[in-house]
Amino acid sequence: MDIGMIILIFVGLIILALIVMLVIIYNSFIRMQNNIDKSWANIDVLLKQRSNEIPNLVNVVKGYMGHEKETLESLTKARSFLGKAETLSKKAAADEIISGLVKNLFAVAEKYPDLKAVENFLALQKRITGLENELADRREFFNDNVTIYNTRIQSIPDLILAKMMHLNKKELFEASEKDKRYIQVNLKS
Repeated sequence: MDIGMIILIFVGLIILALIVMLVIIYNSFIRMQNNIDKSWANIDVLLKQRSNEIPNLVNVVKGYMGHEKETLESLTKARSFLGKAETLSKKAAADEIISGLVKNLFAVAEKYPDLKAVENFLALQKRITGLENELADRREFFNDNVTIYNTRIQSIPDLILAKMMHLNKKELFEASEKDKRYIQVNLKS
């Protein structure tokens, strides 16, 4: 075997290794994008479930909290906004509003001992609180997927293929400054 043939085989193996590496990186990008989409879809499912429970909660609370009408109306409007939201950022904003209003509604409900004793209210409160906890878990999972993806598309050698594929950094599901503030709830009447 002459030196020219050895060099040709060696170059061929390097090119083959590069092609295999590019295919592996490409497939991992596709897998990560699909995981991000799936994790957002899981959040969306819970947002819809919570949105479906809110009218029940509002109806149970209406009779007890007549002068808290503003909170109930805001909750209904926010639920409507969530249903119409088409982008991740708009859904996140609507979710943020709803979460705040639900927390506010539960805090206000503390003033109504009769309401706190109603079985339907307690069941809905438990259900919505459970959904809120699941949402928090799924938001964390979504952010983990986005962080891994963003790190990969910004790291060498993946950066090269990411630029060729026109892959852009994805947004994390973040809490607003309002949600980060400490909320003091006064349980004394």
